[in-house]
Formats: sequence, structure tokens, C-alpha cells
Amino acid sequence: MMTPITNASNRRWATACVLFALALRVAPLHAQGTSEVQLGASLSGLLSYAREHNPELGVRKFEAEAARERVEPAAALPDPRFELELMDFTNTMNPSRSTSLLPGQVGNTRYRVVQPLPFWGKRELRGEVAAAQAEQVETMQQGTVLEVENRIKTAYARQFQASGQIRILRETLSLLDAIEQLVLTRYGVGLVPQQDALRAQSELTSVKIELVEAERRRRDNAAKLNALLARDGNAPLAEPVRLPSAPARISYSGLLEQIRTRSPEVARERFGVVAAEKGRELTWLNRYPDFAVGLTNNRPYNAPDNWEVMVGVTIPLQQSSRRAQEREAERRLEAAQTRVVAAETRLAGRLGETLAAFEASRDKARLLKDTLLPQASATFEAAQSGYESGRVNFNTLIDAERQILRARLALLDADVETAVRLAELELLVGAPL
Repeated sequence: MMTPITNASNRRWATACVLFALALRVAPLHAQGTSEVQLGASLSGLLSYAREHNPELGVRKFEAEAARERVEPAAALPDPRFELELMDFTNTMNPSRSTSLLPGQVGNTRYRVVQPLPFWGKRELRGEVAAAQAEQVETMQQGTVLEVENRIKTAYARQFQASGQIRILRETLSLLDAIEQLVLTRYGVGLVPQQDALRAQSELTSVKIELVEAERRRRDNAAKLNALLARDGNAPLAEPVRLPSAPARISYSGLLEQIRTRSPEVARERFGVVAAEKGRELTWLNRYPDFAVGLTNNRPYNAPDNWEVMVGVTIPLQQSSRRAQEREAERRLEAAQTRVVAAETRLAGRLGETLAAFEASRDKARLLKDTLLPQASATFEAAQSGYESGRVNFNTLIDAERQILRARLALLDADVETAVRLAELELLVGAPL
């Protein structure tokens, strides 16, 4: 005949079970209605802060601005050249005067202004090459923004994971405390062996160790987030409120098309093709001569001034070197075109891998939430009833508790992995999904 447990023990046991059941049904993985006033609570707040303070983004911004400023000088005319020529500075034609290097004190002083004139079309092509290169730098800036945002999204998800683990482990500790009190009460009246009490205490210690590790992971992720935000590593951050919601359906072909049209990496390589094409055209124009025009003012000693107009032309004599430059330009263009194909192929491969991982994580989370977690909850309730009536041993109860803990942690991990993979997909396509 089993001795009934005390009323206090019954109350503690019932309270613990009710709290645990409520914890399972509240869905702590997606907190709702929480204020997002403090930095760290929302992902959007972190991204906005990083856009203003991340030094890596600042570097890319200034580089892009510098590249844009190179377009106008590339298409500008060369600076004119001023020349001063002192003819007969020894005054051989004027024996009464000594040698001089002063204008007006020599046989003839010439003031000349010369303006170089590139062959038609060269200036425009140089400007177009510089513009394409500036667009490349712009896309590099966009790519850097996406990379920094991806790192923030990943760190935010990991921070959410660590916080969720801490919450689940603390709830489990509360349950285990109630179980321990129940076991000690039953052990005190001789209903259960000492091993049950030792096992309960051992389980408590194991969960506390896991809690210490979860606390460490939360501090590590907070330091990573602060580094991305250009803040002190120990600066306070609010607890993450929720993970980004994933779209219900994602099409591989649709994402692949977005990569081809919106990916900064592909766009950068395509602007490289434009720059290479314009560079090849400019190389072809180098077959033709450049010009120069000049205006000269002659001031002879003891004679009236006179003016001269000069036209000069370069002689493109080294045609073999120009042919080599043209072949180089052709190879550069082919290399740029191949880089576009290589980038699209590389991103398509990464897209396939990431999308498969995303779908697997989402399916895993669905199975855990809809199937395994309810099953684990039912198993725990059955083990609880069996232990109260003496039909199952304490190990069965603890194993059931462990199963619920593993299921809840696995669901959290699957949700976080889904968010991480979603961030990787957004990085690949270059836009939010």
C-alpha cells in the first residue's frame, strides 16, 4: 500500500506542471507586443544604427564618392601649356647690349599658349570608362552594405537563440526544482529510493551547466553585434523580440532571376564589361593622332609685335605597340565577360545550397512544433501520472522531461537556422525577401 504524499507536495507538483504546460503553449520563441525602444530589441533598429555608424560602410561611401568625382576630370580637355621663349638671349644681333635672361631685353621674346586636343571621341570614351568604374565602386558599396547587414542579421538571430535557450533552461530549472522537492518528500517517507533524489540533483546541475554556456553565448553575440555597430563590446543591448518572418513560398527560378538582375556582385562584373568595352574602343582610337593648337605673341627688340598661330599633330608611328595594346584590350574584355558568367554560376550554386538548407530548417521546425513537441508533452504527462501512481520509475519521468527540453531547444535552433538561411538568401539576391 503506497503512502500518499503530503498536500504541500501535491500543490507544488501541480503548480510546476501547470507552469510548464503554460510555457509550452505560450510559444516563447515569438514574443509579441514587446516595446522596441531600446537598441537590440528589433532587427530594423540595429540595421538603421549600423548604416549610420559602421566604419566599413563609411569607407565604402567615401570611396564611391571619390570614384564619382573622377568622371569629370577623365573627360576634360588637357590643361593648356604656356611657353616663354627668349630668342638671341646673347644679343648677338644687338652688340650694344649684353647677354640677358629678362623678357624684352633679348633679341626676340615669344609668349606662346598651346592647347592639346585629343582625337575626336577620346574624351567621351575616357569619361565613359571612368563612369563605368565609378558604377563598379557603387556596387561594391552596395555589396558591403549587404554583407554587413547579413552579419548583423546572423548575430541578431544567434542572440535570439541564446536568449531563448536561457529562457527555456530557466523554465526547466523551475520544473526540476519542483520535481526535486517532490522526490525529496517521497524519499522522506520511504516511497522512492535515494537514487531518485540523486538523479534529480544531477539533472539540476546538468541544466545549470547548460545555462552557463547559454549565458556565455549571449555575451559573445552581444560583443559581435556591438562591434558591427561600432560600440563598446560591453555596451548594453536589449533582448531580441522576434525573428524575421520567412515567406511562405520561395521559388528557385525567381531567386535566380533576382540574382541576375539585382545582385551587386553580378552588377559589378557587368559594369566591368562596360568599362572593358569602352577601354577597347579607346584603344582603337589611339591609332589616330592627337592635335594641338597654339597662339604665339612675338616681341622683337626695337620692332613691332606680331602674332603666330600654330597647329601640331602627333605621329602614331609605333603601330606594333598599339596592336599589342588592342590585343590586351580584347583579352581584358573577354576576361570581364567571363567573370560575369563565373559570378552568376557561383551565386547559382550557393543559392541552391542555401535554399535547400532553408527549406530543411523550415520543415524541421514545422515537424518539431506540430508533431514532436506535442508528443513529448503527452509523454511527460503520462510519465507524471505513472510516477504519482508508482507505475513508472523516476528515470522515465526525467527522460520525459529531457525529451521536452530537447524538443524545445531543437525548435528554437530550427527557427534560428531558418532566419540565418533567409539572411543568406537575401545577401545572394541583393534584396529583402
